[in-house]
Amino acid sequence: MNKKYKIYLDVCCLNRPFDDQSQPRIYLESQSVITIINQCQSGNWKLINSTALIAELNQTPDLERLKNVKKMLSIAKIKVINSHFIETRSTELQQLGFSSYDATHIASAERSNADVFLTTDDRLIKKAKANSQLVNVRIDNPVQWLAEVIQLEENNDENSQ
Repeated sequence: MNKKYKIYLDVCCLNRPFDDQSQPRIYLESQSVITIINQCQSGNWKLINSTALIAELNQTPDLERLKNVKKMLSIAKIKVINSHFIETRSTELQQLGFSSYDATHIASAERSNADVFLTTDDRLIKKAKANSQLVNVRIDNPVQWLAEVIQLEENNDENSQ
């Protein structure tokens, strides 16, 4: 993987590998998240953490799951700390109809100059696409985004031969 992506995974993505893998969609999303985490762990890409992620994760009632998700997130090279910018931007995003958590995560991703904000939440993706002119970070599903990145890499490899 040639490009050094900066990736913000929301809580849905971070939890996906610990969900019931018997459903095909959940399995595919889990495998994509694991692949992305592996790319970050090997230093090819950078995972972004934030105070918003930690705050939302700390509400997880399953302590074993919480420990596993936080361990996965510990490889993050970038940490976004809550700030006036994030609070102001979060309020603007909430006025567009994003939930408080989603707005804070998007603002954190924007603040860190993330290349992509990944989520498994279809409603969030739909809302982001409807407001694409007003959201300053790409928001996508991990399966679609990873498939696109792999295709791009393969095309670049073919063109360079």
